[in-house]
Amino acid sequence: MKKLLLILTLSLSVSIFAQEKITEGIVTSKQSMSSDNEQMNAQLSMLGDMITTTYFKGDKTRSETSNPMTGTTVFIGDNATKKALMLLDNAMMGKKYMETDMTPSAADLENVSIEKTNETKTILGYECVKYNVTMKKDGADVKGSIYATDKLHAISQQTTAFGDAFKGFPMHMTLVLEQQGFKMNMVTEVTEVKSEKIADDKFNMTPPEGLTKTDNLMGM
Repeated sequence: MKKLLLILTLSLSVSIFAQEKITEGIVTSKQSMSSDNEQMNAQLSMLGDMITTTYFKGDKTRSETSNPMTGTTVFIGDNATKKALMLLDNAMMGKKYMETDMTPSAADLENVSIEKTNETKTILGYECVKYNVTMKKDGADVKGSIYATDKLHAISQQTTAFGDAFKGFPMHMTLVLEQQGFKMNMVTEVTEVKSEKIADDKFNMTPPEGLTKTDNLMGM
């Protein structure tokens, strides 16, 4: 009986902690991709899961994604100034950086349709609201659903183009991309959330030495 009460108490504590708004911490997520095209699916299988570590503090966010085949990508965004810095280091493009504005343009918003639903789902203890999304991106048609929570004060690079119609941080995202007869499925899910102190230098938006400035990082 005592053991059962201890388990219930711990479960309740986790739920209460998860529902508190976190303004500083680390989010870990993974993205998997697959296709109905055998050749493309084989290439995606070789790529494996993409692991992203997101650090956030106040209005600033830093996301790091590293993979042996695609190299390293870093996104640093400031929600107060709406400015972002993106860094890329891979064998194909070399070492590049791009400075951009996170505010979506009128053209971006015309190509995006966001519908907030009444459907909710609890993910890692966070109650998430479901959004349905339809958009055109780099000549491709994209449809999917996103479950987002308003308890994490962080920026998601993947949802900055959605404008004010979308609120929160995505905990689970399923997108289907169709282009020139090919279909690709992308699933992104948060696997861990930690509340902890983050050093300010994580969010330094001065481009590092040794990188070349560019205006386009593969459609970003």
